[in-house]
Amino acid sequence: MLGNGINFKNSEDIEVAERRYLDGGIKKKYVFFILLFSFIIFPISFYVVRKLNSSLFIENKFIEKTDGKILGHFPYKEVGKELLIEVEPNILVHREMYSSLLEMRSDAYKEGVYLVFLSGFRSIKLQNEIFYSIKSLRNQSAFERARVSAPPGFSEHSTGFAIDIGDALKRESDFEVEFENTKAFKWLKQNAAKYHFKMSFDKNHKNVDYEPWHWRYEGSIESLKIFEASNRSSKK
Repeated sequence: MLGNGINFKNSEDIEVAERRYLDGGIKKKYVFFILLFSFIIFPISFYVVRKLNSSLFIENKFIEKTDGKILGHFPYKEVGKELLIEVEPNILVHREMYSSLLEMRSDAYKEGVYLVFLSGFRSIKLQNEIFYSIKSLRNQSAFERARVSAPPGFSEHSTGFAIDIGDALKRESDFEVEFENTKAFKWLKQNAAKYHFKMSFDKNHKNVDYEPWHWRYEGSIESLKIFEASNRSSKK
């Protein structure tokens, strides 16, 4: 005890209950900082890790989560049968592009160019057979197959707005890069845009091999919506 009558105890002299109270006060401070870390630091860390994982997937060109792409292809829903119309025997296309397609072929014919339609709408079931059965005979990996054929559910043909075109006078060039040397291809490059058709996979495409025969229609609001993500990606 000091002269002023105040009695100071050391830690050993403090009653057990009082010591617990003091320890609890210190612990509360630690709890506060732990909670602060949990609510601020942890969410930021989670966001960074998630971004890194997404980037790794994109770098590997396997799955691009931002656009739902797989192996470089965008997802596409299968068009309803009621929206399809036959443009040639066994070749169906979306009715919204039917008139433009026939007009384009007719105008080409007037200039001595003979366009032939090779393939239009393909169901997801058929695309499944092509990708997993026919293409697998080449003993290629999924990534290699995807460069020449889209996985089921990721083909523009399933929308009804895609059409494969050949030259009626050069049928040996059907589905071949050599199609680019035909009169039909040269005419398409100069005139297809007038009828709202665009080549989907040019020589600059990163994930799909060059396909000069594959064209898609973008002459309606519905088709623009469907291919908006693809067009946005091509501008990056």
